[in-house]
Amino acid sequence: MDKLNVGAWEGRAECHHGVLSEAQAAQVHATLGVPGTAAPREGEAMAPLWHWCAFNPTVPQEELARDGHPAPGGFLPPLRLQRRMWASGSLTFGAPLRVGERLTRHSFISRVAEKEGKTGPMVMVSVDHRIHGERGLAIEERQHIVYLDIPDRFRPPATRPLPRTPALHERIALSEALLFRYSALTFNAHRIHYDLPYAQGVEHYPGLVVHAPLQASWLIRAASAHKGRPPRHFDFRAVHPVFLSPGESRSLEIMGDEDESGALNLCSGQQGHQGMQATAIWEETV
Repeated sequence: MDKLNVGAWEGRAECHHGVLSEAQAAQVHATLGVPGTAAPREGEAMAPLWHWCAFNPTVPQEELARDGHPAPGGFLPPLRLQRRMWASGSLTFGAPLRVGERLTRHSFISRVAEKEGKTGPMVMVSVDHRIHGERGLAIEERQHIVYLDIPDRFRPPATRPLPRTPALHERIALSEALLFRYSALTFNAHRIHYDLPYAQGVEHYPGLVVHAPLQASWLIRAASAHKGRPPRHFDFRAVHPVFLSPGESRSLEIMGDEDESGALNLCSGQQGHQGMQATAIWEETV
């Protein structure tokens, strides 16, 4: 395991200011918006999870690592494990954020856990975010980032079958242009999402990797459309990578079923197995 005292990074904090301008909202809508609807204008509510495009990193080009991520160190611990993945997250939403609104994100590292996984050493870093708009606290979010060694070949995790008769079912067309656009929207230079020779030759994936937050955005969009309003709580967890691979499926399934409590259990997937699991919960007003 990494000899760095990773626990020393617990409690580290930082603060960033951001905004989703009307021009940015039009770009996000062109990529993620519900087809046939208009992009939100200045002062109108943005869709849930669009705040992920409002705090884009500004790390100088010379400070990027080989994989396109910022080089290790700074706010996050400088781990020697070379593969970094956004594995899961959970969010609680208050009043919706609005296009053009001044936003503030307070972040702190709540936990750093070293483990020995099935494929070797692993470190999970949990980061808590509190996003404030001009009317106060709007989102409480926890993000789990996993660090692993790059294996000598791709070893897929166990597959979990997609639901056979879901109440909610959509199909998303995948393309290189789509993955590039989402990387651009979030200023994410991680090469596994757009550089096929790197993804296959260095990180040993079978194809380009579909972003976890992109899948989460489709899942919460489907949940909001199914219920007619955004959820109060949303959590998601990647259980299998989703790929855009040469000669294979160029689509993604979005599925969901409502349980007895009214929550919606969702998943994305392809080729018959799940890629991401999510749960959306609405609190009924009295």
